[in-house]
Amino acid sequence: MKIKIGFGFDVHQLKIGHPFIMGGVNLAHDRGAYGHSDADVLLHAICDAILGAANLRDIGFHFPNTDEKWKGVSSILLLQEVMKLIAEKNFILGNIDCMICLEAPKINPHIPEMKKNIANAINISEEDISIKATTNEQLGFIGRAEGVVAYAVVLLEKTI
Repeated sequence: MKIKIGFGFDVHQLKIGHPFIMGGVNLAHDRGAYGHSDADVLLHAICDAILGAANLRDIGFHFPNTDEKWKGVSSILLLQEVMKLIAEKNFILGNIDCMICLEAPKINPHIPEMKKNIANAINISEEDISIKATTNEQLGFIGRAEGVVAYAVVLLEKTI
């Protein structure tokens, strides 16, 4: 069996009055991530990790922010499209490991719902999804609540 590992990263600016979608969950907060789609940094990092492992470039290549088709779209849909791309190359997703870095809001209470959303969207077990969160100890743009970052690592398995 051939396996491939992929790494993903995403960052979005936080703006007052914007919705804050993370892992398909709408978080109650005075600031939200700003971007072309729904700016779900967690799902964007996962998409990039999957695409990278399959050697399919990156999320911006497949879903450019210059294409109105993707404006405001749910990143759950982007993730589902990425899964179709890897299926065409005979890959299946083994597992996902993620880290979210932001000062607020607290992510821990929302992790079970995020895992459920991801698992349901791409038909994998919640046991194969790890989501962790940390702060930046009030340092840098994350510490000043100007942005949010997510990292993801995935394992793909070649089916044939």
